[in-house]
Amino acid sequence: MASRASRAPRRPATTPAPGASAPSKPLWLLYLVGWLVPGAGHLWLGRKQKGIVFLVTLPLMFAIGLALQGRIFPLTQVSEPLALLAAIADLGVGVPRVIAGLMGAGAGDIRALTNEYGNAFLITAGLLNALVIIDAHDIALGRK
Repeated sequence: MASRASRAPRRPATTPAPGASAPSKPLWLLYLVGWLVPGAGHLWLGRKQKGIVFLVTLPLMFAIGLALQGRIFPLTQVSEPLALLAAIADLGVGVPRVIAGLMGAGAGDIRALTNEYGNAFLITAGLLNALVIIDAHDIALGRK
């Protein structure tokens, strides 16, 4: 059994990998671009294949949610905590959410059999984009 002294010290999760350079692009701009257009952060970092996959699938997932009569929750429902959380998740997909709101889409139809599935698609698209932004952050810091 190896002694504790012979083990390599663990790096804190917030430091870049050894030999990794500081990010050449401002991280806040990377977050903003990645939020506005799903996958754009990866495209900006040169990860074209991943970026295109995210650029296609996340807005498509959002569109499927709209087609399934899902509801885009407004941020004004502060008295209903779960509806507020759903609204924040909906915003996570960025520009597709803004475009849908401007077009008047996403009213949802509670009577539709697919309404809950649509809600799940809309919310999940936004939450997945948050994970995509975190992935772009790790790539920018040289952790991946």
